[in-house]
Amino acid sequence: MAGETLEPTRGKLERSLSQGIQALYRSLLGQQTSHAVCHLLDNKLIIVIENGVTQPEKILAQNGQQDLALQVRSQLESVLELQLKDLITEVLGVGVTDLLSDATLETGRTGTIAILESAPKVRDSSSKSKTQPKTQPDTSES
Repeated sequence: MAGETLEPTRGKLERSLSQGIQALYRSLLGQQTSHAVCHLLDNKLIIVIENGVTQPEKILAQNGQQDLALQVRSQLESVLELQLKDLITEVLGVGVTDLLSDATLETGRTGTIAILESAPKVRDSSSKSKTQPKTQPDTSES
């Protein structure tokens, strides 16, 4: 087992991405997101960010400037795109083919779907031990 490198679990990758995305929003936009959720599905990554819309966007939308707020959001997404792609590539070890994003100004949620070049390598988190067969019945119940 010496020298053997275990791939990270899907959950570890998702958590690492969530933390990285929150740090990215904080550093680039000065925006403290309340929650970022990432779900990896084969070669697709789904990201939902709570409180991802900035205060200026909210103010514009609340004061009848919905179109301008949407233009600001579009520009912010353009600025974030390259860094988000780089973060995803760094954490997952695979490139991003396409990034699709949208936001809802009323709720403050943003959503992104990243299409990956391939499915990242992950370790099956249910594999506790390679020496114990999975079909063995659980005898701990009384």
